[in-house]
Amino acid sequence: MATGAVVSLLALTAALAQPRAGRALDGGRITTASGLRAGLLLTGAGLAAAMLPGLLGLLPAAVLIGAGTGLITPLGFAALAAATAPERIGQTMGAAELGRELGDAGGPLLVAGVAAVTTLTGGFAALAALTAVASVTITRRGHSTDEHGDPAGT
Repeated sequence: MATGAVVSLLALTAALAQPRAGRALDGGRITTASGLRAGLLLTGAGLAAAMLPGLLGLLPAAVLIGAGTGLITPLGFAALAAATAPERIGQTMGAAELGRELGDAGGPLLVAGVAAVTTLTGGFAALAALTAVASVTITRRGHSTDEHGDPAGT
């Protein structure tokens, strides 16, 4: 029962965050780069919280990961749509969704693989570290963006 509640809390948080993130981007209150960076950092913090025992770690993890993915998803898809030629939008979105599904499958496999040779905490730590690296990559790439925070030249 607690597992279902935690998963539902994550999904609810993401569902509440996604439209707000999209409106903030459309309104110029955030840039793509800053929003993606913040989303990745929130997600990484959630993965770190998941290392804490019991509901003490799982509840904040669900909220942080939900908020992070709630930023990443609409901003990432908006950036893809803005950078894609109209005649390629279906192909691009299809490939992006495939990548997202692979991530949904790959994340648990990574955590489980690392956990098999260390601990579950070690698995979450590995995924949190990869998420932190991704946020640094966004930060570095963010230095060559246009006025909307999108990659220069798009």
